[in-house]
Amino acid sequence: MRYLLGLFMLVLSSTVTYAATEVFTFDSEQQEQQFRKLTEELRCPKCQNNSIADSNSMIALDLRQKVYELMKEGKSRDEIVDYMVARYGYFVTYNPPLTPLTMMLWGLPFAAIALGGWIIFARSRKRVRIKQVEQGNDGVLPEASRASNWVYLPGLVIALGVAGGAYYQVGSYAKVTDWNNAYQQAPALLDRALDPSEPPLNNAEMEHLALGLRTRLQEDPQNIEAWVMLGRIGMVLNNATMATDAYGRAYRLAPKDENVIIGYAEVLTRSSDPEDNRQGAELLKKLIAKDRTNVKALSIFAFNAFEQERYAEAISAWQMMLKLLPENDQRRPIIERSVEQALMMVHEKKGTPTGK
Repeated sequence: MRYLLGLFMLVLSSTVTYAATEVFTFDSEQQEQQFRKLTEELRCPKCQNNSIADSNSMIALDLRQKVYELMKEGKSRDEIVDYMVARYGYFVTYNPPLTPLTMMLWGLPFAAIALGGWIIFARSRKRVRIKQVEQGNDGVLPEASRASNWVYLPGLVIALGVAGGAYYQVGSYAKVTDWNNAYQQAPALLDRALDPSEPPLNNAEMEHLALGLRTRLQEDPQNIEAWVMLGRIGMVLNNATMATDAYGRAYRLAPKDENVIIGYAEVLTRSSDPEDNRQGAELLKKLIAKDRTNVKALSIFAFNAFEQERYAEAISAWQMMLKLLPENDQRRPIIERSVEQALMMVHEKKGTPTGK
């Protein structure tokens, strides 16, 4: 874990340029055209002025991969856009719906210009009248004439005030402030998380650490250990999307790393999506086939198999664990009870009494 901390300190002092080569296969030309059109319609949250099709930022790569995965799952265009809006807000689309906030955002600048122009016009007319009075009264009001040089100031102040108020209301000022704070606090929070003598982080601190960690991963997107830590934070926070995305990224970078495979499989087997469960089980099967002594992989596989009502597979995995664990291991009673319960379920499905 200290090695991980060292890696993160390195991230603070260096920037790594990353480029990824993406290879997508499509079932038809129509599906490929739909993918291209969708990625051109979605805005990159980091680049802002570029679509995710044009941007090479890390988050754009992730979003393109997610669009591809959702399309392969059979999701429609509207479902994919709704998924992206739910995660990133209407900013991610180039054509946000007309809401009171967007009306305010578009209307306030014009209102500020109109108000400022009216004030300038009114002040200019007053200035003309003052000059006329000066000419008619031989300079009776020189001080008023000098003061009229400031006629543009009220309009400017009002325009700036309206623009500033509009930004504060609809410009996500609070979110930007939270993001900056999280970025600055990330090293100290990481220190606490890795120090067993420190009290554990609460949920708010974990969320700040996740946000800061994600930001720093923009600088070093190939840091496998950092992606794994972000995935674990997602699991602690019960944020399935964060955990799945982070472990998925780590797995794509290190598909042969056992710890990464186990973490990714654990996230997938916890998912409510049957396809995720199937993919997680396949990863665990391959890992167990290579190393039948991997107790953690056996444990995750067994409990997932039990939940999927594959009781024979669950019993087999638990029995392998019992052979590997020492006699005084505290997990043995739990595993033995789990085997008994699985056997009961098998007999119930077969319609035979237990023990026969």
